[in-house]
Parts: sequence; C-alpha cells; structure tokens
Amino acid sequence: MAITFFTQEFTTSIAPTRMFKALILDSHNLIPKIAPQGIKSIEFVEGGGGAGSIKQTNFADGGHLKWLKHRINAIDTEKLVCKYTLIESDVAFDKIESVVYEVKFQALGDVCKMTSEYLVKAGVELKEEDIKQGKDKAMGLYKIVEEYLLANPEAYA
Repeated sequence: MAITFFTQEFTTSIAPTRMFKALILDSHNLIPKIAPQGIKSIEFVEGGGGAGSIKQTNFADGGHLKWLKHRINAIDTEKLVCKYTLIESDVAFDKIESVVYEVKFQALGDVCKMTSEYLVKAGVELKEEDIKQGKDKAMGLYKIVEEYLLANPEAYA
C-alpha cells in the first residue's frame, strides 16, 4: 500500500477562530442549517466531539453518497487544528483503504490549510482528478460557511 498526499488552501477575511468554531466545533449544527441541499444532518454516533468521537454525515437525497463516518483523531482548540479519519461510508471505495484529514486555521493571512493523506490499495495509483469532486465539494462548503459568517458577524464571535 502507498500513501498519497494532497494539500489545498484558501484564504478568508473571517478570523481563524470563527472559522474553526463554525467548521469544526459546531459543524454538526451549522452545516445542515445553511447547506440543506447537500447535507441532511450531522450527528455524533459516539462521543461528544473530542478525540475518539465518531461523527456521521447524512447527505441529501439524490447524491453519490448517502452517508459517511469520520473519527476525530485529535482536536486542538488553541492551535485551531483538527485531525480526523474517514472510517466508513455507504459506498465501497475501490482505490483507497482510508483517508486522514488535517485542517489548520492560521492567523497569518487568515489561511485554512487542509491536508489529505490517502492510504491507497496495493497496485493502485491515485491521481488528483480521482478525488477532485470531493475536494471541490469541501471547498464549496468552506465558502458557504464563510458567506454565512460574513452575513452574520455576531455568529461564532
């Protein structure tokens, strides 16, 4: 098995602490409210949000995925970092064994950096275009949250 890394960044005018609170700490409440066309619900099926917790995302009808589960590996509210692993989905993945994500919010230039570590099945080569749809959806979600926070300056302040 091989490991493939992909990194993506975006800048925002929103303070990193607000983005972290909205996208990481309270995503289970906020995201279904502001993006119901894509995400029906997010719920903790184990734990309450700390390391070891398991969160299930249920997608709106008609999409490629119905649900997926992530395990929170580590969360640091002072450094604004969260590391989590995709552990289960209703769709069998033919190229990957698992995916580990690390999201960092940095005060320098208000940058959000997401690193994805794909554990690829033996004999398989994973290319960026293989995961483009998921990356694009993640970036779209970040932009929806950013727009919400711009329109609601008191939220997550």
